[in-house]
Amino acid sequence: MKWRGRRESSNVEDRRGRGGTVIVGGGIGTVVLALVVLFLGGDPSELLGSISGEDTTQNQPYEETAEERELSDFVSVVLADTEDVWADVFAEVGKAYEDPTLVMYTGSVQSACGTASSAVGPFYCPGDEKLYIDLSFYDELKTNFQAPGDFAMAYVIAHEVGHHVQKLLGTSDKMNTLRNRLSKEEYNKYSVRLELQADYYAGVWAGRAKQKDLLEKGDLQEALNAASAVGDDTIQKRSQGYVVPESFTHGTSKQRQDWFYKGFETGTIEGGNTFVGMNF
Repeated sequence: MKWRGRRESSNVEDRRGRGGTVIVGGGIGTVVLALVVLFLGGDPSELLGSISGEDTTQNQPYEETAEERELSDFVSVVLADTEDVWADVFAEVGKAYEDPTLVMYTGSVQSACGTASSAVGPFYCPGDEKLYIDLSFYDELKTNFQAPGDFAMAYVIAHEVGHHVQKLLGTSDKMNTLRNRLSKEEYNKYSVRLELQADYYAGVWAGRAKQKDLLEKGDLQEALNAASAVGDDTIQKRSQGYVVPESFTHGTSKQRQDWFYKGFETGTIEGGNTFVGMNF
């Protein structure tokens, strides 16, 4: 991705190096303890703000490496690009886009949704309209998910921004209502549609970035590889050797790739109705 020397977002909050009570939550990188819950048929996102522990980190000044500095700059540029794209997309349908804040942290972080460990991967909290990311997830993508490349990380950020778009459009509020009415298995079906829609919105951003000549050769494939790597079926096969479809909360690898690519090709809000055929 062509990002060096370009505008960085001012909506970035740096909390790296701060401590916090460790709680497990749910995000795009459903790993470690969150995976255990997923395999048992649960929704990792429900852990966010529900399991507390002892404060294991001291507040100390954070000294970033040169590599971390480059990655934080990259993340800020990607966030700025999403701000520009979604401002345009919302304007096209007569709406005003409200920028989210991206919080960089290390280890654990406090949000309006509770406190989360970095083991859950990047996540979005609708309560404070902020994205949370431990930049070490970039290495997780490369090593644990075999999805290297800067645009793989850009996809992750764009997916979480997609959840912010859902918050602004009222989709998140509808999901909260459903959570109290449906069984776990039924709710999981809606959760899958929610995540696929966020993938679609990530594709909308990527497609518009291409129109602005910001993509480089191989970027689209990096994003598709990342979408595949975090599919429920792929994660379960790799971790336990078999899949449990009724426990899916994010969608299969193929579904995630397909909806991302559809957003990439379509480029509109209207094309991302993943809830077709459901009472939503």
